[in-house]
Amino acid sequence: MWFIAIGVLAIALKLIGVAPVQGLSWIWVLSPFALAVVWWAWSDASGRTQRLEMDKLDQRKEERRQKAMAALGQQDPKSRRR
Repeated sequence: MWFIAIGVLAIALKLIGVAPVQGLSWIWVLSPFALAVVWWAWSDASGRTQRLEMDKLDQRKEERRQKAMAALGQQDPKSRRR
């Protein structure tokens, strides 16, 4: 996501005519988009994206479980106060 934001910012600066970016070649200005494609390809190929989604799913599942236990009046023994 950072690569996309940097790319959009670089395009905006180039079109506005801000001094350091104005002199750069379009290849340099558009390179963050290519890096984003490479990052997403690596992330998908390595399984990172799927692991992150599974972690989110597990967290939501645990939150639902805790909420259901609290609604039943039963709490996790670890979280009980003495």
